[in-house]
Amino acid sequence: MHPARPIRLVPVYHPAGFDGALRTAVDDLRTGRWLSTQRLLATTAQAGRRTSRTQVLALVAARSTVLTDWAHEEPDDPGLAILRTRVMVEHALAAAEAGSLKAGALEQAARESCWAASNVLPPDPVPWVCLLALAVLDRPRARPEHQQRSSDPMLPPGPWGLLDEAQRRDPGNREAHHRMLRYWQQVYRPAAADFVNVVVPRVPAGSPLAALPLYLSVEQYRNEPRRNAVVLRQWLREPHFSRALRAYESWSASEPGSWPVADLSYLAHALWASARMDTAAEVFTALGQFASRAPWSLVADSPEKAEDLLLTARQQSFAGRATALA
Repeated sequence: MHPARPIRLVPVYHPAGFDGALRTAVDDLRTGRWLSTQRLLATTAQAGRRTSRTQVLALVAARSTVLTDWAHEEPDDPGLAILRTRVMVEHALAAAEAGSLKAGALEQAARESCWAASNVLPPDPVPWVCLLALAVLDRPRARPEHQQRSSDPMLPPGPWGLLDEAQRRDPGNREAHHRMLRYWQQVYRPAAADFVNVVVPRVPAGSPLAALPLYLSVEQYRNEPRRNAVVLRQWLREPHFSRALRAYESWSASEPGSWPVADLSYLAHALWASARMDTAAEVFTALGQFASRAPWSLVADSPEKAEDLLLTARQQSFAGRATALA
């Protein structure tokens, strides 16, 4: 039996997703108000949630001067300190991507802020996640912390110590593993699949890290000549077909609302593209009105067609049929 046919969806692309408290803080930050963010961070004790919340808040704060206003009022607030570090990392990454003449100086300042934060906040995984984010800027792997050997002989030297530090503070930290995947995709692409293949069998049932291979599949699709990828119908073939099934099984064992919108979006896409319409409809139902731009913007014929592809996939999933696969 298929789920009931949904009303037409108007997707909501809110970075906070299912997290209502974070949504309030984000909306306040966008209007220059920081008190709800201060309260939220002061009461967020769980390391994984703190990581995800600071990531979202920093992306919003990086586009404004709200942290400067906060610093005038509460200069020693620990929440402010970690968000400042997050914002410095975002500015350094953006400057490097843009080829700015200030990129080197911004990168150095961001690294120094990360190391300082790791000393001030020893139990917090966020400084180590931030150092992993910056690792992509060291493509020659010249820094000693990017030359460390992995405990697995399949994997090349890299920033394994940084991942280990984040893991020690928050086992299974989602962002740390995604940063590591992105590192290999940008610095040495052949290692990306090996990294995922080593990590995923160790992931407990229900963990959103089970979605990590779906990100790899989308990246592989993007790097394949588009005509070949479409003709081959990638998600109907291995290993992509099994990746979608294993991720769905793990999500089915998770607590409701524990997977972020982005991971559910990748899962919904993978199931739809694998012609598993019933299971794709389950995931779309769990998403409700929420959506993320990716992976739809990455697999559509053009970014402008991403939402049309999302709505088509959703409609086909609930109808139990597929007329186009991507």
